Amino acid sequence: MPELPEVETTVRGLRQVLEGQRLTHVEARRADLRWPFPVDLRQRMQGATVTSLGRRAKYGLIHTDRGDTMVFHLGMSGRWRIDPDEIGKHGHLVVETAGGTQLVLDDPRRFGSVDLVRTDAVDLYRGFVRMGPEPLEDQFTARVLAKALEGRAAPIKAMLLDQRIVAGLGNIYVCEALNMAGIAPGRAGGQIATARLEKLVVAIKEVLAAAIEAGGSTLRDYARPDGELGYFFKQWRVYGREGEACVCGSVVQRRVDSGRSTFYCAKCQR
Repeated sequence: MPELPEVETTVRGLRQVLEGQRLTHVEARRADLRWPFPVDLRQRMQGATVTSLGRRAKYGLIHTDRGDTMVFHLGMSGRWRIDPDEIGKHGHLVVETAGGTQLVLDDPRRFGSVDLVRTDAVDLYRGFVRMGPEPLEDQFTARVLAKALEGRAAPIKAMLLDQRIVAGLGNIYVCEALNMAGIAPGRAGGQIATARLEKLVVAIKEVLAAAIEAGGSTLRDYARPDGELGYFFKQWRVYGREGEACVCGSVVQRRVDSGRSTFYCAKCQR
């Protein structure tokens, strides 16, 4: 599933061709993805001008001059393509601009979504109401994280994947950040000292920034809107590296927690 860096990379790619552009054609080529497309999607978006683009957690935001915002989620296999040679059977949403650019939202597994909300009520969108702070913003600090974890016995990895604790983190980057910070994924979140949380917050920010710089991580379906792959997988410290050497010289291990693979080093993560 595309995580925060992949969505941020997608938004930056779309911004280059959408910002300031009038949408001349908007077409949903099927009735639904994970849930139905808005019935008035074409009516509200076609003819509108895109004023800006943004991101909240793993969602992309396309704001227009009509006071509407398209909120999209890439699900398990979604990706936007710019000026593709053909739309293809998995091209479920087509958008064209006055500048002559065609964008197609592909989603073979159809776990993604597209919604429309009023821009002045984006924070009330169903996916955002209980969401925690953005990890790359200054408001996300060790003190804020400590308060959210206070008294919690659940493993720190599970806590970081909880979107109510911090927004947008996924399995890959949580594994990477915990390794960088030297914290065992199974340690109780509420028992981690603030000094160690300081290191963890720094690690989260550094891992995400490096991943965005590398264009995210391509596993199966993900690619940037321009077709380029994400190359952060070449920098993975532990994720997907079971049996290989950790930076400390020990061996990366893997276990399954709640159906998800956890990669870690038992020697340097305590």
